[in-house]
Amino acid sequence: MTEAINHDYQCSSNNLRTWEIPSARLIDASPTVSNPACVNGLDYANGEALTGVIISLGTTAGGTAFAVLDVAPANVYYFEVRNVLTYDQAAEATWGAINIGDPVYYDVSGTMPAGVYLSTAPANAAAGTSVKFGHVVGCTVADMENYPKGGITASTQYCGVMIIGAGTN
Repeated sequence: MTEAINHDYQCSSNNLRTWEIPSARLIDASPTVSNPACVNGLDYANGEALTGVIISLGTTAGGTAFAVLDVAPANVYYFEVRNVLTYDQAAEATWGAINIGDPVYYDVSGTMPAGVYLSTAPANAAAGTSVKFGHVVGCTVADMENYPKGGITASTQYCGVMIIGAGTN
């Protein structure tokens, strides 16, 4: 999978709630518009972090690169989600079908396939806790018909994800 702007990445939303975050504070050092984002805070290793969706990128007058994140809880975006459930010695070990209502995590270990940041695994390949990002929802009536997605072999699926953002985990 490659990092790219999805043509229909936003399924539905409340009002956007945006905040500028210095790009250097993001887990992904090369942020891309429409990708999920996780802020590298003090407690992200315990599954707690500010998460959101990159709406735009910019640079301050002083030269600091920043990303504008939508951090509004309950907004729904269309993302690639890896169906990994567990790891064994940094390798994916088990997989499962992704279904509506399943929790989705931002993998902070950097071991996901290129351009994929989200999975269904609460623990990541680095034996750490992944940050809870949101929950799987159907984007459209037709999309709801496609669940469960994936299966018991490794795959990456496009899913509607209702983000937690600045809400509670």
